[in-house]
Amino acid sequence: MASSAVSAKQAQPAPFIRAMRPIDLVHLAKQCLGDENLELEILRLFDTTAKTYFSRLQQAESYDDLALNLHSIKGAASGVGAWTIADLAKACETELQAGRPLTVERIADLGIAVEECRSFITRMLSGDAA
Repeated sequence: MASSAVSAKQAQPAPFIRAMRPIDLVHLAKQCLGDENLELEILRLFDTTAKTYFSRLQQAESYDDLALNLHSIKGAASGVGAWTIADLAKACETELQAGRPLTVERIADLGIAVEECRSFITRMLSGDAA
C-alpha cells in the first residue's frame, strides 16, 4: 500500500515554474494584442507605477495604506506578467489580512523583485534585454 502511495506521488506533475525573465513577455504580448509599441509604453507605465507604489508601501503607516499599495502592486504586476512581484504582493496581502505584521524581510523581497523588474524594463527599452 505504501508503495502505491509513493508511485502516485511520483506520477504527479511538477509544480508550475515561472519564467526566468521578470516579465512574461508572451503574456504582455497577448495583453497588447501583439502591438510592440504598446508593449513598450505599458512597460514604461509599469516601471513608474511599480516605483511609485513600492515607495508608498515603504512609507505606509496604516493597515489601509499597506493594503491599498500591496493590492495596487499586485494588480499592476499581474497585468504585465510580472508574476514574481504579483506573487510576493499577494503573499504580503494574505499575511496582512490574517492579522500578521509584514516583516522587513518580506518587504525587502518585494523590493528586490521590483528592482529586478525595473532593471529588466530599462534593458528592454534600450533594446538590450535577452
